[in-house]
Amino acid sequence: MTRRQAVLGAATVMTARAAGSVRRVHSQPSWVISNDQVELALTVLGGHMAPVRFHRGDAGAFQPYHISPWQDERIKVDVPVLVPLRGDFFCMPFGGGKERDGREHPPHGETACMQWRLVESGKKGAVTALHTAIDTKVRAGRVAKRLMLVDGHNIVYSQHRIEGFAGPTTPGHHATLRLPDQEGSFRLASSAFDYGTTHPAAFADTTKGEYQSFAIGARIDRLSKVPLRFKDAASDADMTALPARTGYVDLMAVYKKPGPQPAWMSAVNQREGYVWFSLKDPAMLPGTVFWLENRGRHQSPWSGRNRCLGLEDVCWYFDQSYEDNPVSRLGIPTFRTMDGARPTVINYIQGAARVPEGFDIVERVEFEAGRITLIARSGKSVAAPVNHEFLRSGEL
Repeated sequence: MTRRQAVLGAATVMTARAAGSVRRVHSQPSWVISNDQVELALTVLGGHMAPVRFHRGDAGAFQPYHISPWQDERIKVDVPVLVPLRGDFFCMPFGGGKERDGREHPPHGETACMQWRLVESGKKGAVTALHTAIDTKVRAGRVAKRLMLVDGHNIVYSQHRIEGFAGPTTPGHHATLRLPDQEGSFRLASSAFDYGTTHPAAFADTTKGEYQSFAIGARIDRLSKVPLRFKDAASDADMTALPARTGYVDLMAVYKKPGPQPAWMSAVNQREGYVWFSLKDPAMLPGTVFWLENRGRHQSPWSGRNRCLGLEDVCWYFDQSYEDNPVSRLGIPTFRTMDGARPTVINYIQGAARVPEGFDIVERVEFEAGRITLIARSGKSVAAPVNHEFLRSGEL
């Protein structure tokens, strides 16, 4: 059995039973919804979305999201967000820790590690939806999560409606993808960005058995040229071709000013023949954090075995989000001020498509009404139905 078959086989525990029922998926109680193209699970604890199977009705179904290797093990996990760690989850505040007013949040906030509750689920017309909610305590408020599937689309449309959460904070999505074992076979590309940097302080803690390869606070102008910290480094890191540099954990981020079209991120799995992509409104989530977890942490539960890639769309700038920083000086926000009397709504799109042989790395994305076309450097292309207008309208 191949690794891909094993992953898809494990995901078959999800059936077409009622979405409102809770079942255990990779050790976590989860809700499951599906339509003709997509099947997804959402954990009750933390609201983590995975597994997600795209093209579920075809022989070529695939599951791009990471599920941490300790999920089906009986080991103690002390950091709350790591208990269900998988796929995509909503963070508020992203990063966690202290906010500007001194309130202390768990890593990635209560939205990523506390119990969500089911509000409703079902299908209306072509849209299948799962609606859950959580009431936050550290800063009182309510976050409503809607995950929506549209018939014929290999897309997950998500919407987070934040109510009563007054003051500055740093929201973000934490999409986490599984990486293949073959070096360089996972090809990354993004829309143009205005600023990029590695973590401005040491990211890995060697006293805990963590190791990083990126230089500290290094400017990034293109993904293929990320400075390394080694004095004898012969070249920079190429973040367009992963995995690479096994044994390290690294963090970097890029930022984009608002524009007329959505910002995009793409990842082509050449071994399995698909492309995953995300679409966002950069006016709401201007940053994308790259978390390369490549067997570079050796304490429990990581134990030097976790390999995944976070492509995390955020409004955040490391530990300096609320201060004057290089990104805010460009007029790009690194936190959002919530109005307790008026909801804040964050819309987001994640999707996937099978790609033809020879499709290497996305060079550009063309937007038309109700669809996008991803065009590779090789000249090959793939079109996908997507209601990308949803990012600003919130309507499907």
